[in-house]
Amino acid sequence: MIDLDAMTALAVRLVEASAAEIRPRFRRPIATERKADVSPVTEADRAAEQAMRAILKAERPQDSIVGEEYGNTAGTSGLTWVIDPIDGTKAFMTGRSTFVTLLALLDGDRPILGVIDQPITGDRWIGVRGRPTLHNGQPVTARKTVTEAGEAIFSTTDHGLFPEGDSETYRKVSAACSIRTYGGDGYAYGLLASGWIDVVLESGLKLHDFAALSTVVEGAGGIMTDWSGAPLTAKSDGRVLAVGNAALHARLLALI
Repeated sequence: MIDLDAMTALAVRLVEASAAEIRPRFRRPIATERKADVSPVTEADRAAEQAMRAILKAERPQDSIVGEEYGNTAGTSGLTWVIDPIDGTKAFMTGRSTFVTLLALLDGDRPILGVIDQPITGDRWIGVRGRPTLHNGQPVTARKTVTEAGEAIFSTTDHGLFPEGDSETYRKVSAACSIRTYGGDGYAYGLLASGWIDVVLESGLKLHDFAALSTVVEGAGGIMTDWSGAPLTAKSDGRVLAVGNAALHARLLALI
């Protein structure tokens, strides 16, 4: 039996350790490099992940770790912590507080706990399987009243990130919605859980990009799946659709 209360308390400590490394480096001169995939990485990304890994190594050495910056560490418990220390490094580099730290706990292939933490604004969403999502300690609910695409607020990080084979799906879904917004990274999914955004569509995500998100969205009454409508797991292909309610989700899946 997994003690979800204990795991949630540990997750909070982990993102707080991450935040302690990120805050002093925000809007300060900072070294930046390009990774093999040409995406940027900063010393804040690395320091934040190292801080979380140090706690897990000391307290949960039996668990596996998947991290964006330092790869995979094998464990024996069947539980895996998935770390994205700064989701939205470009936002961090340019002084915008729309980046987040993403932390997930998987039981086998399925997420059971997710945290979206914004260390500058103090926004923190916690989603635990079977429980209501909390934003800064208070339950939140995704928007139920918008069930038609023509009334929906749509978001994606960057339409240029959709590969050629997925760009037509992006165009259809975004065009069907009434308002389009961009640049939110993982922050957008917290805003969806709180009822401020109705639809997030993305493609090409890696496990560390999406593992923390589904429990947050679903605990708020939203729906988050792959583009076929299947639940997200560690084996999902990185095409995700998050929607505030089931009726709107079904309509958008029909477009896809």
